[in-house]
Amino acid sequence: MKKILLVSTLIGALTLQGCATGTMQPQGTGKSSAIGAVIGAAAGAIIGSTTGSNHVARDAVIGAAVGGLGGYVWNNQMEKQQAALEKATAGTGIDVERTADNRIKMDIPADAGFATNQAVIQPRLQSVLNTVASTLNANNTTVVYVVGHTDNTGSDTINYPLSQRRAEATRNYLVNKGVASSRFTTEGKGSTQPIASNATVAGRAENRRVEVYVGQPAS
Repeated sequence: MKKILLVSTLIGALTLQGCATGTMQPQGTGKSSAIGAVIGAAAGAIIGSTTGSNHVARDAVIGAAVGGLGGYVWNNQMEKQQAALEKATAGTGIDVERTADNRIKMDIPADAGFATNQAVIQPRLQSVLNTVASTLNANNTTVVYVVGHTDNTGSDTINYPLSQRRAEATRNYLVNKGVASSRFTTEGKGSTQPIASNATVAGRAENRRVEVYVGQPAS
């Protein structure tokens, strides 16, 4: 709560400063970019802390980058990419959706692409990732964030490395298909961000996943 109040105060102060000095500029330039970066950094730090991330500083850096750019944009190319991914993943159990911040999110159940406790991509996931690579190569200005998750079975010393290896395996497969490695950020979250109850078999299966986010940075 204190972090949220701090960000609210910071946003208000920066906004008032810009209005008072008459130096507010179009988004993506000058002071507005700086304000966006500061706000993005603060928001990134809060997201990291409230979701249990052990990388609050990294989340702040990512937030600053996105805030400075003004976030992500949704355009015809992104629309086409989402449609292609939805077609490629039909019937696979992989969900594709547009996020609130205008990115494409692929939610890949780990059980659909990896053997238990392994980070080697199975053939059934390879065909999907081939389409992902094709769409990324067709729109080479997007950036990609790949994050791995596990259930809470086992210890952090096992779960964190496993989730990181699965994220990296996904990234490496796409890079081997021609997507520039510089476009990727990868991270393993272990069991810190469950989307279902770990008390049931079905819930644990949902929590074992790799998420791929594709975004077109605003210029």
